[in-house]
Amino acid sequence: MTKIVISGSSKLQDKVKYWVHYFQNKGYEILDYPKHVELENYQVELPNIYHDFYTNIENTDVYFLMNETKNGIDGYIGANANAELTYAVIQNLIHEKQIKIYILNMPSKEVSSYDEVKFWLDMGWIHLYEEK
Repeated sequence: MTKIVISGSSKLQDKVKYWVHYFQNKGYEILDYPKHVELENYQVELPNIYHDFYTNIENTDVYFLMNETKNGIDGYIGANANAELTYAVIQNLIHEKQIKIYILNMPSKEVSSYDEVKFWLDMGWIHLYEEK
């Protein structure tokens, strides 16, 4: 079974649920996805969430960034999602992993990581996801 990590804004839980179900229905094993954490639990839960999420990126076959529209910005990629995307790219470049890396949408030029993402797309290191 193909393993997948879904990344993106944890504030978009309706989109997270959609993509989790979408990939489950396609037979993927979901290793991780953005989870909602209550503000009062951040200091306790976040270190474990980060540890587990990045470990799952190391062990996945597919990394999928659900960069949906957020705050009026098309293809939104926040700081955490950018770090996770970068980590997946680095796993392939430095550790010779063969993670297939997809992003849902081309980010808007308003996204701070636009230039890097465009470069990685041009290099073929990541790909725009095409629903099948």
